[in-house]
Amino acid sequence: MTTLYALEGVQKTYRTKGREVRALKNVDLEIEEGDFVTIQGPTGGGKSTLLQLLGALDTPTRGSISIAGSQLAQASPKELGRLRAGDIGFVFQGFNLIPTLSAKENVAMGLEPLGLTREERDARVVEALGQVGLVERADHLPNELSGGQQQRVAIARAIAKRPKVLLADEPTGNLDERTRDEIMELLEGLNATGLTLILVTHDSAVARRARRRLRLDHGTVTDITRR
Repeated sequence: MTTLYALEGVQKTYRTKGREVRALKNVDLEIEEGDFVTIQGPTGGGKSTLLQLLGALDTPTRGSISIAGSQLAQASPKELGRLRAGDIGFVFQGFNLIPTLSAKENVAMGLEPLGLTREERDARVVEALGQVGLVERADHLPNELSGGQQQRVAIARAIAKRPKVLLADEPTGNLDERTRDEIMELLEGLNATGLTLILVTHDSAVARRARRRLRLDHGTVTDITRR
């Protein structure tokens, strides 16, 4: 398989209250295209920091990160913005939908940086809502949708740009068990089409569904299992 992410000697250090906090310590990690990886660990263990680096939202203090051969640490802000806009999809626990926009308008917002024609944008919105099973709810506002449906809209917004990887931060954290399982089945279906999925979760039932499980504790990554 082809390597999507390659991390070598990655460190991330923050200064807080006059002292240094090393969030990540010499992380070496490769993630292959099409893989399904979950990341677990205690609060403050570095999970969010790692996800921000993988999402080109931040750069390491030391070490190198590449995605599909593009070096993130040396990339310009414009290049990082291009990667975030086209190659990396994000899904969060809180959905992050704009309450005054319909489902289709929320999905379309994620396509704004790509400079598509209106016809291209509309086609992608319909396609993405179809992938998550919400075409018939396209005109509904977020407060007219259930929590699970709102998360489906958020997933549609992320995949409409046809990214190389989907980064999900506790995407089932606000959902009941039944809805959690439905969302995970949806994400697994997307992964089966070749989309790389990297998911941070505190839920071991979710983590066990992945082909590869990582644990991040005090800035150190351990590969728990690969099946």
